Amino acid sequence: MYALIYDEHNLDESQKKIISVHGTRDECDKALLQRQNDLGKSVYECNTRVVWTDKAVAADDVLDISEFVTWRAGEDIPEGEVNSDSD
Repeated sequence: MYALIYDEHNLDESQKKIISVHGTRDECDKALLQRQNDLGKSVYECNTRVVWTDKAVAADDVLDISEFVTWRAGEDIPEGEVNSDSD
């Protein structure tokens, strides 16, 4: 399932709080956009990201970084996400 997680990108923090869960990436992306609008912040300022987990979870649960990935296995990854922006 897809989940929105709170992630401050602190490498010392391996536990990530789940904000909401969704059945599709599209639904999760819409929830992320709604969160941005509600907070009046950019995606980076929201410290929120979309992840995939096989684990059955609910909002307010916590995921360890070993329990989720950015992209579900077999999912089409947009070209901009495949290649680094650096030279």
